[in-house]
This record gives sequence, structure tokens and C-alpha cells, in this order.
Amino acid sequence: MAGTLVDFIRHGEPVGGRRFRGHGVDDPLSDTGWQQMWDAVGDNVPWSQLVSSPMQRCHAFAVALQERYGLPVEVDTRFREVGLGDWEGLSAEQIMARDEAEYRAFYRDPQRNRPRGSESLESFGARVAEALESVFSEYRGSHVLVIAHAGVIRAALGYVLCSEPASWYRARIDNAAFTRFLCGRYGRKLEFHNRPRLPEGSA
Repeated sequence: MAGTLVDFIRHGEPVGGRRFRGHGVDDPLSDTGWQQMWDAVGDNVPWSQLVSSPMQRCHAFAVALQERYGLPVEVDTRFREVGLGDWEGLSAEQIMARDEAEYRAFYRDPQRNRPRGSESLESFGARVAEALESVFSEYRGSHVLVIAHAGVIRAALGYVLCSEPASWYRARIDNAAFTRFLCGRYGRKLEFHNRPRLPEGSA
């Protein structure tokens, strides 16, 4: 394999359904979430290393993969989800009922209209970029799976594609979907994004 391949997979559906969790609400995967993850991976396990967010909706599946396939797991706290302050644990409907203008302002410009008490996208992006560079460096020439969150994948896309934080929320990130980055002789590039399964024969 030429270069270093890093696949990201977003965790499956957590207990409690759709709501803003950030890194302050640590719900486990639901039964549906577990099934989504196993369906996505199938029998195609090309990785030599697993790296996981510390949040249990990610880490529990990393441990399950480790137990089934004997793959080593590293937990990297820099891959935890972005902090969402006052929105942690709330659904979109609850936020809109409380302050619809605040919710709509966030999606118009999520960089400048952060929920109260939330992590800035600049600092979040910096820690995800640092973590991704650590993976590229530490596992040079390997194929790595990072089990993480929608926000983390958005920040990684922003870093590799050199896009501003205000544009990150324009990317769709499905539960248990894959995004792949390659670090090779010509630098970092996006190979594919938001796939429900890896390509057949994926190396």
C-alpha cells in the first residue's frame, strides 16, 4: 500500500435517538446502532489498527472489533465530539421551542453563532487536525480505522480540504458511514465520503 489510509466511521444510533450530545452526554449505542455498525463493517476488516473516541458510543464498538478480530485499540481523547454547551442532550425540537432564532442562526453560521458554553470550532478543528496528524505519523504506511463522531469527521474534512469552519455543517454524515483519507507522496487527500460500506476489495 502506498501511503497511509485512515478510514473514519461515525458511530451508530445511540440510545435516546436524535439529539445534540457533544462530549457532555455519553449515551451508549442502541440495539439499532450496534446493528448499523456491524452491517457497515460486514466481513471486510482491512485495518491493522483501531483508534477510538473515548465516548462509549464509539469505544464500545472498538472493543467489540478488538475482541472479534484481535485488532489493537488506541483511545485518543482528541477525537471526542465537539462540546455543545447548553445544547447538550437536547433535540432540535426542544432547542427551537426554547429559541428558534438561536437554532436558525447556528445553521446559518455555526462558527460565529455557537450555543452558549460550547467549544469554538477553531479550537475543535485544531485538536482534530492534531489527532489526525498523529495517526498519519504514528501509523505511517498502515490502514487505520478511527471510530468517532459526525463533528469530528466534519473537522477532519475541513482540515484535509482546507475549508473554513463555517462550511463544515454542509457535509452530511450518516450513522455508521465511512470516510477515507490518504496521506501519500502528494500530501493528504479525501478518497471518499459518507459511504455505507467500504468498496469491495478495499485495501
